[in-house]
Amino acid sequence: MKFELKTEKENYSKSFLQSFGIFFFIALIIILSDVALKLGIISRNHKIEYNCRLLTVEKSKPQFKKLSRLSNLKSKQQIWELCRDVIK
Repeated sequence: MKFELKTEKENYSKSFLQSFGIFFFIALIIILSDVALKLGIISRNHKIEYNCRLLTVEKSKPQFKKLSRLSNLKSKQQIWELCRDVIK
């Protein structure tokens, strides 16, 4: 007949590993979502700069519409001012 005695060290180590795993997983999710948001901002700024450069070459209504959607500006004057600042 065998007699086994379980110690509480095993229980503490398992709970510590589980809590560490959960903390690591949450931290990873936060870091990845922050990177995704930053890449979205960089992409938006790049699109605005590219469309401003196109607008200086080709002054067409579709270019104004694209920049209006990207920058949330409604008037052509505001879009021109934005492009002047971006191209500088």
